[in-house]
Amino acid sequence: MRSATFPPIRVEPKVRAEVEAVLREGESLTQFIEEAVVAAAAWRRAQGEFVARGEAAIRQWKQEGGGQTADAVMADLQQRLDEAKAQAAGRARR
Repeated sequence: MRSATFPPIRVEPKVRAEVEAVLREGESLTQFIEEAVVAAAAWRRAQGEFVARGEAAIRQWKQEGGGQTADAVMADLQQRLDEAKAQAAGRARR
């Protein structure tokens, strides 16, 4: 398969100098840019898949009745906190 090229991009000389300053020994600017483009594409793909899974989970959650109310969650957390405080007070008395 033949290789393809990305269009050239214009950057400020300062940006080019910053990028060249972080190149590894023997690494070319072209290699760096290729690696960065591939990594960015992979990141966006993963991010899109993550969002899609989250949206699917929300749809399923809504179809199944929507879970607990915020008040119920807060009451459960308060109960856990009260129990933990009681246990800590019991240990402190010993």
